[in-house]
Amino acid sequence: MLRLTAAGARATVDMSYARHFLDFQGSAIPRAMQKLVVTRLSPNFREAVTLRRDCPVPLPGDGDLLVRNRFVGINASDINYSAGRYDPSVKPPFDIGFEGIGEVVALGLSASAKYSVGQAVAYMAPGSFAEYTVVPASIATPVPSVKPEYLTLLVSGTTAYISLKELGELSEGKKVLVTAAAGGTGQFAVQFSKRAKCHVIGTCSSDEKLAFLKSIGCDRPINYKAEPVATVLKREYPEGVDVVYESVGGAMFDLAVDALAIKGRLLVIGFISGYQSPTGLSPVKAGALPVKLLRKSARLQGFFLNHYLSKYQAAMEHLLELHSRGELVCEVDLGHLAPEGRFIGLDSIFRAVDYMYTGKNVGKLVVEIPHSVSSKL
Repeated sequence: MLRLTAAGARATVDMSYARHFLDFQGSAIPRAMQKLVVTRLSPNFREAVTLRRDCPVPLPGDGDLLVRNRFVGINASDINYSAGRYDPSVKPPFDIGFEGIGEVVALGLSASAKYSVGQAVAYMAPGSFAEYTVVPASIATPVPSVKPEYLTLLVSGTTAYISLKELGELSEGKKVLVTAAAGGTGQFAVQFSKRAKCHVIGTCSSDEKLAFLKSIGCDRPINYKAEPVATVLKREYPEGVDVVYESVGGAMFDLAVDALAIKGRLLVIGFISGYQSPTGLSPVKAGALPVKLLRKSARLQGFFLNHYLSKYQAAMEHLLELHSRGELVCEVDLGHLAPEGRFIGLDSIFRAVDYMYTGKNVGKLVVEIPHSVSSKL
């Protein structure tokens, strides 16, 4: 059974009739929608992904929500997903996009016990690069309103919070190095480290990003295009850093390993510098790694959010509370400074991914998905 609300009244209908219901709080559920689909495996997003304009709007099952997406998040790993690196057994065509926020426009009967039509929800689930996405109610997160700031928490915020809480062993006075510190997840790593009363060093690539890092409390932002990071660390932190939150890879990873203090910890969150290559990797000096770790009793550990989903819901609730109290900055980049302007519409996702890999975004890259009036029945 599918529960739907029309003109303010609630009605329960057989799912076979679901497509014939039009008005849901003044809007319509169309027969067809647009979405992005991976049609060939490639780390080149434009080569891998196709915008399809006449896809059937999916129906929610008994425990599902049908969400009309209003904003979707761009992640560095979108091109890993389009390259088939997450699950090599999955073959094209398949949907793409990790996270979205929007309103519930239809839902299954069981899902209606907790949710209602018109409610704002955020979610982390595959297939968000679409006008409509079916989301299991069990993994959706209710949010006060459809604001892009809430979207920043779904992947970027929880990655920083859970990894540092579970693996970082942060405490007052510890020195924390955050690479790509002004990006989607780096901004949160800086703030959570400061909340733990750590001294935070953050790398970035422009004076604009440097100013942003100062605004969120970063003690020593480094614009690596103006100052060599290795030189700064050796001169100002000769004893090394206690924790590294590393998402760049390649030469930055090598530098971070060399900068570790005795009993230091390096958390590998990603390695964006290599994602566009055929292998997905940037070369690192792995041959000397065992010796370097041994000499410092240091630790190297990876973090993949999907392995910590048991911690996810509690983390989201905590981050939403911090934001509601004004204690957590959720910087959003909607593309105002991009060459062709804001990222609006599914077709602009291609531009947004390109923009991310120019390294110019400040905060979380987000694309707005306006309601497509022309697609109504």
